Amino acid sequence: MATTSHAYTPTEAAAVSEIAVKSVHNAIDKRIIATHIIGGKGRALNDEDLLRLKLWYGVGSILSAERRKRLFDTIDQNPDADTVRADDYLIVDVARAREQLAARAEALREAERMIESTKGLVGGEPVFKGTRVPVRTIAAMKTQGASTAEILEGYPSLTERTVGLAEIWAAAHPARGRPRKLSEQGLKVKSVKRLSLRNGIVPKQSGSTS
Repeated sequence: MATTSHAYTPTEAAAVSEIAVKSVHNAIDKRIIATHIIGGKGRALNDEDLLRLKLWYGVGSILSAERRKRLFDTIDQNPDADTVRADDYLIVDVARAREQLAARAEALREAERMIESTKGLVGGEPVFKGTRVPVRTIAAMKTQGASTAEILEGYPSLTERTVGLAEIWAAAHPARGRPRKLSEQGLKVKSVKRLSLRNGIVPKQSGSTS
């Protein structure tokens, strides 16, 4: 059965493959992977490019660049193989890498369907449909160490799944310019807590969606 190839911008490719954006551009510049014109996205990558990205950096500490290129040649010659022998001591689980990429790619597509940006709503910030919850705010809270349970306590309209989707969507669509304050997003500070961090005590603000 034929599979559908999807198109990813470099930032989307970084989010799905869990490779730094800088590394993605480096791989493109060094022609480790090629870019294509797909679906009107301009400079874009496809699913096979993402697999190469994940494997190139995944085995980078083990295999030389030359051996990694030979690994790609072997995969190209055996596209249906679940595992590929990279050398006498290393067998690469290609099927597992494909599964991980497919799951994250589907999560990103699901997030795209659930997130919208409306002029005049929360300052035009992307929110989950039917809510006033800014997606990037949720992703930032996770990055700063908040647990999913803590986020759900403050934003009961969300679920564990939507919190996870916020992370991958925000990674694929990084905000430009300086971070916007809560007041600029149409939110109000409803409480201030002090959390102990390695470098001392800092205040934590939570936004109200009312």
